[in-house]
Amino acid sequence: MPMDNRLLVPRYKYDPDAARYLAAVEAADGQALETPVKRAVDAFFRDLKSTGQEYDGVYRTTFESLKACCILAGARTLAGALVPVVGDAPTNVANGFVEGDFSRTSGLTGDGTSYIDSGRAGDDDPLNDAHLAVHVSESATSNTHYKAGAYNSGTQQTILRSNFGSFLSAVNSGNFASAGGGNDVGLFGASRFAADSSEFRLLGVTTPDSTASGAASTQNVTIFARNDGTPDGFFDGTIAFYSIGESLSLEDLDTAVSNLITAIGN
Repeated sequence: MPMDNRLLVPRYKYDPDAARYLAAVEAADGQALETPVKRAVDAFFRDLKSTGQEYDGVYRTTFESLKACCILAGARTLAGALVPVVGDAPTNVANGFVEGDFSRTSGLTGDGTSYIDSGRAGDDDPLNDAHLAVHVSESATSNTHYKAGAYNSGTQQTILRSNFGSFLSAVNSGNFASAGGGNDVGLFGASRFAADSSEFRLLGVTTPDSTASGAASTQNVTIFARNDGTPDGFFDGTIAFYSIGESLSLEDLDTAVSNLITAIGN
């Protein structure tokens, strides 16, 4: 009897965390994802686990630094896009995003009133060991806005902000680090490693900053707005990814996320 060569082809084996996430997305979507999309997500998880750094003498992967995170692209539905990679499920609040705000290839577009409550407070991560990042697919139409943030009384904030062409960030500090003009498409993030050591990344460039930490906000971090108890400064551009958690290499995160969004778009 001729041998069936199909039996010699090994079945593709997904990373266990990627498999769990993909199963949850498909359950929320009510249908299966395409194999290329699933493999793009699997590669993303593997990228996150293949990079990392030491903090306080202990090595952890980029994946382990993520504590609240969503891929806002790739899924078939908005419900699928709001399935968390890690952490608690976010809440779609205010007027609420609708299916028409969601694109499988570019992410979720703000409408000027809606935002996502990440469910993670600014002080859930250590004061001097924290990050916040988003991947922007399309810039906002407004000059001043917050892509994400949590804020208390000016001295406690973790924020990603645009102000008339300047881009500002802060991690558990009352002071901003700033970058010059241009657009903000791609990863925009900030990470704090110590009381006097942080960095921010924009347009593929990571810049160190010595702004001192102060205190962490007690508010939940919101996406598409800044949360000061009442979210404001709404972002009406498009975000394909966000993450909150402990400090990490923004360059490594940028590479993994950019590869993912490019693969999904293809």
